[in-house]
Amino acid sequence: MKLKKLPAFQTLISPALGILACVFLILVFGKTPAAALKSLFTQTFTSAYYFGNMLNTAAFFMLAGSGSAIAIKSGNMNLGGEGQIYAGGFVGCVLLNALPFSAPISFFIALSASAAVGALMALFSAMLKELRDARVLLTTFLVSAAAIPFIDGLITASKNSSMTNMLALPYIADEYKLPQLLPPSPLSWSLPLAAVVCLALWCLMFRTQTGRKLQLWGTAPQFATYCGYSTRANVYLTLAASGALHSLTGFFAVTGTYHTCHKGFYTNMGWNALNVALIAKSNPLAVIPVSLLLSWIFTSASRVALTQGFAFDIAGIVQSVILFSIAIPFVRKALAGQAAGIGSATPHASRGAADSLGTQDNQNNTGGTA
Repeated sequence: MKLKKLPAFQTLISPALGILACVFLILVFGKTPAAALKSLFTQTFTSAYYFGNMLNTAAFFMLAGSGSAIAIKSGNMNLGGEGQIYAGGFVGCVLLNALPFSAPISFFIALSASAAVGALMALFSAMLKELRDARVLLTTFLVSAAAIPFIDGLITASKNSSMTNMLALPYIADEYKLPQLLPPSPLSWSLPLAAVVCLALWCLMFRTQTGRKLQLWGTAPQFATYCGYSTRANVYLTLAASGALHSLTGFFAVTGTYHTCHKGFYTNMGWNALNVALIAKSNPLAVIPVSLLLSWIFTSASRVALTQGFAFDIAGIVQSVILFSIAIPFVRKALAGQAAGIGSATPHASRGAADSLGTQDNQNNTGGTA
């Protein structure tokens, strides 16, 4: 199934449903619902810490969301974002703690290696697509699912993780930490960098011939094939870019926010980035406001859950509501397409088979191509 543009209302309906779910949970389980609702809509913007935390989270959504957007726009679906984010943060943290070079050189090497590891993970799925015609959607998810426990084991086995109870690598040196923009919040220079990446990717997609080819693969892959565009180039290049952007998200999370690679720091980043890309209709420029909106929803929900003493994770429930609301139209279209295909294939099956055989015979006789 190829992704198509969502209806216009879908851009707003999914976040709106998330907000409604949050309001419902506050009304049912909140200790002081009125105060909690007021806090939900206002207090994030009145606290320097929570406002900076919201912007910082939005930076992660922008960077990883742009990675999801380029994969979707090219007709692929990268579901391995979480593992790629984790791998990028892990490799970056290991190298920043181990490299003996000066700070700028070590930082550049670690950044490049982090981008490369995510690209390689995605390229493995691209190779399986080319060699075995395996679904990218499935293989990216499986590679990510295998990488996460493997990295967990590497952190546990690290001889330097004993000081962090085998839950994290050692903290990076101060010279590798990105400067804070809004203390005491973790907001760093990753936000403007992520915005620049979104703008650059938008220019690539909508202002260049390469971008037009990329979009053609997402909307009309058979026509792209007839035009002579390379399937291999599309799959390899777009998946490599998607994996690299996800891994860079992990690298900037380590250097700008956590200053170490600890188990689970990637949690929900990949899925939320996918939410962002789908709501933004894979438009990197639209990824920026959508990231800010979802970041506000999740940050506010988490803060209200903390102040109201909720025994469960509101943000996780809201995330699920948003994801399911996005998925439902695609499932409906897929089921409708399958039903239509079954209904139309039965009476014309013999004629379709004959036409196919006739076409193949013509090609064999003339040596031509379709």
